[in-house]
Amino acid sequence: MFNNNARSRRHLQRSQPPQRSVRTQGRTQGRAANVQGWRSNSGMHPLTQIDENSRLLRYEQQVKQAFARIEPALRQLSAMQNETDFAERAQQVAKNALGFELPEVLLADSWVKPLDIGQLYAWCVFETFSQMSDDFFATKPLADANDGEFQHFLEQCGFHTLDVSPCADGRLAHVIRYVLRLPYKAVRRKSYAGAMFDVDDSLQKWMETEMLRYREGRPNQADSPTRYLKIAVYHHSSSQPDTEGCAAHGSDTQRAAEAALERLQDFRQAVENTFCCGASIDLLLIGIDTDNDVIRLHLPNADGEIDTAVHIDGAELYQATAATSGEDALGLVRQYIEDKSKTRGASLPAEGMLRLAARLLCGNISQIDYVRQYHNGCYQDIGHQECFIGMGIGFEEVQLRNLTYFAYLQTVEEGAKDVDVGIKIFTGLNVNRGLPVPVVIRNDYHGQVPGARARAEARCHQLGAALHKRHGDITERGLLHTLLMVRDCNADGRAEIIGSSLKLNRQEAH
Repeated sequence: MFNNNARSRRHLQRSQPPQRSVRTQGRTQGRAANVQGWRSNSGMHPLTQIDENSRLLRYEQQVKQAFARIEPALRQLSAMQNETDFAERAQQVAKNALGFELPEVLLADSWVKPLDIGQLYAWCVFETFSQMSDDFFATKPLADANDGEFQHFLEQCGFHTLDVSPCADGRLAHVIRYVLRLPYKAVRRKSYAGAMFDVDDSLQKWMETEMLRYREGRPNQADSPTRYLKIAVYHHSSSQPDTEGCAAHGSDTQRAAEAALERLQDFRQAVENTFCCGASIDLLLIGIDTDNDVIRLHLPNADGEIDTAVHIDGAELYQATAATSGEDALGLVRQYIEDKSKTRGASLPAEGMLRLAARLLCGNISQIDYVRQYHNGCYQDIGHQECFIGMGIGFEEVQLRNLTYFAYLQTVEEGAKDVDVGIKIFTGLNVNRGLPVPVVIRNDYHGQVPGARARAEARCHQLGAALHKRHGDITERGLLHTLLMVRDCNADGRAEIIGSSLKLNRQEAH
């Protein structure tokens, strides 16, 4: 359950919530009940981390079910609206089903006018996310004991920074902690529609990283023979390739891969043009099958060049090494990568890239078994089933598949494509059913920088105003709601709510 112990909450006129209980989601519960039978009948890969899979499943169930219970609870409230003592009974339903009470103003006068289900829905989504976020930073449920070890391993591979840009599609939101099994704190992640990351933003991050190496020796000394590794992650659907691939590229897998590679090459060129060839970086392209989380690695050759037509398939690797012992499997993974790389008739990737590739593929083996164990080998939600849009800068706590559509941006204008793709997705998910689009606008800031919090708050308000203006049609219909949050990422504390578009009293909108 979400932890309330360290909370001094102040969320938009709500009372203090009681302890929560999160039940197992119906469709997942049936699958989890059959896990033991699956293990005994089919077995798992010798490299699969069984205990880690169980821990990740518990967290997935906890969070996903918290959101899944919102609509059924609101349907129950709608059906009982005309009953005696509705407001009191509605609060009891909310506490039992959702674990928190509802703002009284949203239940007032229900005997003379219909409930505003749209506002109730948005408030419940925001409240559930807020509690999930608080719990994440307070209890660190996805913390990895190998955080420190990974940075050492990365440097041993010849890299000092791992910068990953996945597609903003919610089906890739778990790429770091689940699909690749990497410690999320050790990886920079910024998501963009179609994995079309902002080259200028990445260039700025590269400069910041190199400055820290020269001035402070972080994460390692500037004279260490390591490089900055930039990864782009595109996606496809093996079961419905023509309709459930990347929306930003028209579900064209080849186009998605080529566009992501071109963006990687633009970034490398930008670094070299600005700071000379010696300042070059390394690149890696990864594809994910969103049906089952199988990855494909497009490794660079010894010259750093990547071919989208050549890749190492995680599922093929899984099968090729499944019948071996644990120790043999590790060796076979490395040998498999080398053999496959040689088929291109070019030089092998650098030794460090080979070592990293082996680790990524071994991590993905656990995720392949995770999907086989708990999702029958293929997710039931092949398409979009996100619960809200996350917009701005931050969201370290979102590490789950199909929970959030990301739109990382400084302004709505510069990220218009990402925002519009998200609104289009939620038009199908929510608006066409009469439910609003919930958007959490977030800006993380560095608390040691003077004025950073004030600027983060101002940016949140600017983003909110611009979003509602750009999509004024659905705003006027009450089908777009926003929650504004900021977080001091240096303090490693919880995010704070600074406003909302929800009208929770009769005088003003927060």
